[in-house]
Amino acid sequence: MIKNLACIVLLSGISIGAFSQAATTTKKTTARPDIPGAFVLELGLNRALSAPSEFKQGLWGSRTINFYYQYEFRILKSQFSFVPGVGFSLERYKLTNNYVLDYSSTNATTPSLIPPGNTGIPNIKRSQIITNYFEVPLELRWTVNPDDPARSFKVGVGGRVGYMFDSFTKVKYSENGETKKLKDKQDFNLNKFRYGITGRIGIGNFSLFGYYNLTPLFEKDKGLKDANSSTFNNFSTMTIGISLASF
Repeated sequence: MIKNLACIVLLSGISIGAFSQAATTTKKTTARPDIPGAFVLELGLNRALSAPSEFKQGLWGSRTINFYYQYEFRILKSQFSFVPGVGFSLERYKLTNNYVLDYSSTNATTPSLIPPGNTGIPNIKRSQIITNYFEVPLELRWTVNPDDPARSFKVGVGGRVGYMFDSFTKVKYSENGETKKLKDKQDFNLNKFRYGITGRIGIGNFSLFGYYNLTPLFEKDKGLKDANSSTFNNFSTMTIGISLASF
């Protein structure tokens, strides 16, 4: 899903560029639509903080893609502005040990990370946990030159709140010489609502960002337990990456 959305964005950019070049060549004077605000594409890497030892992540396989629409309100004539937005955050966590998130039995009320040999799935090649959110980011931004934001240095701090509208695991495995994929769509006691703090620094339409979720990935005391312990591990996650805005 993430790859398909990224391809759509890339092809859209190429198409817009080609159209613009053609318009310049033929000297057409068609007015460019003035859409207020900005569309933002963010690509990041996810990390679980102090997670159980079985929650072993891959670097590139644990990634995020965010699509936001944001509108900047300048505060009087100062260098500060308030930037609310709305959009989607699509996240995944790749488990390098090929453990699978599931319930150990039909009577279990909390999920577990099941070793690949105990899942009943043969020859596991990849195991992922996927969560998709509808989100509202809010940011207080300082810009060196607010009259020329496309070329100015800027810093932003803020937060975001989100609602998880979809979650599932995806397992890639081989059987009888054929590669197969298994998708298990459940909530796994993952937190439906989340909130966290954000930070951003950049120039013009490009920036580096970071998100830290103040809510744990799973519902408190309903998620994963530490290895060889009956204690629940209420760990949180963070994301760092790059951001591109189109005005």
